[in-house]
Amino acid sequence: MIILKLGGSILTNKNSKKAEVNYTNLNRIANEIKNALINKGMDNFINNNSTDQGLVIIHGAGSYGHPPAKKYEIGNNFNNDEYPKKRIGFSKTQICVKKLNTIICDVLVNHGLPCVSIQASSFITTKNKRINNFNLDLIERYIDEGFIPVIYGDVVLDDELKVAVLSGDQILQYIAINLNLSSKSNKKEVILGTDVNGVYTKNPKKYDDAKHIPVLTSLDDIDELDSTTNIDVTGGMIGKIKELLELAELGIESKIINANEDGTILDALNNKDIKGTRIK
Repeated sequence: MIILKLGGSILTNKNSKKAEVNYTNLNRIANEIKNALINKGMDNFINNNSTDQGLVIIHGAGSYGHPPAKKYEIGNNFNNDEYPKKRIGFSKTQICVKKLNTIICDVLVNHGLPCVSIQASSFITTKNKRINNFNLDLIERYIDEGFIPVIYGDVVLDDELKVAVLSGDQILQYIAINLNLSSKSNKKEVILGTDVNGVYTKNPKKYDDAKHIPVLTSLDDIDELDSTTNIDVTGGMIGKIKELLELAELGIESKIINANEDGTILDALNNKDIKGTRIK
């Protein structure tokens, strides 16, 4: 079972003032996923002899979801008289991330991948920004039928805050812990494609003395907790690492790689040794 998370910074121009898809990366990654599944004997997606079963793709919101979520401060406390404006912000953010998901699924399907869109806000709720209701039955059924579920960061109803942002990283963690496969191996591979070669002691885009961390076991290995990457409404790189460290405590290892580089996704899915950071 492979859980592949594709960061919004890979699939979009995340810092753009308008929503832009990076079609070069998206088409390349779609082709690499297809080739990797062929190499693993999973290109038929069902009734094959591979010890792996299924693929779930999770993607971030990038320049589609973060600007409206930030503008309307989704997930922050607010007075009841502010709720009408907050609802509009919620709706606009939901529409934006849905548009991105549609584009991504369209490209993946055009590369021969039987993807099906899963909208988080339609069946997931949170309590104080943490998932408290997530029925995995449908996702398990899609995998059993040979589909590739494609889920994405979204805005959701929250039992305490009314509305909140749900990151793809939290979705990844929940699926990795709770998804039960009906047959074959229950082993899970977790891969995060970002725009850097894994985790560094500091933000490598800002500090020349940043050192690469090949294996990470604690946040104590990082010198600048607030500077490892751009901080966004989902918590940036630190938010990702925290989710993955919790997985590691349960015995589920993951790896963070640079999906901007040609062949990295392909090599990671084929379990080749590449530069990145293992979280264990």
